[in-house]
Amino acid sequence: MTDASSIATVEPVPSTAVRAVPAPPPLQFGGGRVRSALTSLPARLWLALGVIVLAAFLGYLVVRVNRRILVGAGVPETIEGTTFERTARGFGTSTVSLVANLSGYFIFILGLIVALTIARVEYITAFWNRTAGFLPSLFLAVLVLIVGLVVGDKVELLIDERLRGVKVPQAGIVPSIAKWSVVFIAVLVALGQIGVDTAALVVLLATYGFAIVLFGGLAFRDLLASGAAGFYLLLEQPYSIGDRVRIGDTDGIVQEVNVFVTHVESEDAEYVVPNRQAFTEGVVRIRE
Repeated sequence: MTDASSIATVEPVPSTAVRAVPAPPPLQFGGGRVRSALTSLPARLWLALGVIVLAAFLGYLVVRVNRRILVGAGVPETIEGTTFERTARGFGTSTVSLVANLSGYFIFILGLIVALTIARVEYITAFWNRTAGFLPSLFLAVLVLIVGLVVGDKVELLIDERLRGVKVPQAGIVPSIAKWSVVFIAVLVALGQIGVDTAALVVLLATYGFAIVLFGGLAFRDLLASGAAGFYLLLEQPYSIGDRVRIGDTDGIVQEVNVFVTHVESEDAEYVVPNRQAFTEGVVRIRE
């Protein structure tokens, strides 16, 4: 029999415990961080961004529409040759583009301020309250100033063309006086739009007008007399184009009659006779 004491007791070998190792965190690439940052933005910032994009689109649309309207109305042909248009062309643009872009910039700036207000940018609310009523006035003031400059240039060209045949030295200053009168009125209206007190400017305008009348009465008395006589001759028509007349010492055939002068052509010369001379010295119509 086997002795129980002689049997070796086998002790169990403790098994190695398996410990759970935590999994490493997922790798976050740049796109993940950007996505996390975007999702953490407040909703008001997204709304502000949308307002900016909408303002940019509307500004672009208004620029295109205004440019088509101005071109369709024949504005480029009307203002062709004016000083303002030539200056704008020198800078690589045009009057039509400036006016159209001005409206687009106004809409975009207005949308930008609204977006900053929505985003609750510091101090923007107070700034918006102060400028909300000023921006439209500023836009109108700049628009009036541009229109005044263009109209003044056009008036200067028209008057210069009408007075081109008048052989009076003082007539050369009339187009410039007309132009700057229009510009002065435009500046007056523009300053009134932005809230500048124009009382002193109105007094200055009245003084300017009185000076023009006084200067015109002294310097253009012969021209005014010729104009008054020209209206009489055009109404009564004592002679017409093709008649042979004698006005003072001038003898010839009438070629042209306008408000200020009468063009008389002889065999070897052409005379420009002031209408006041025809009115004061009389006209002899020669029958052939």
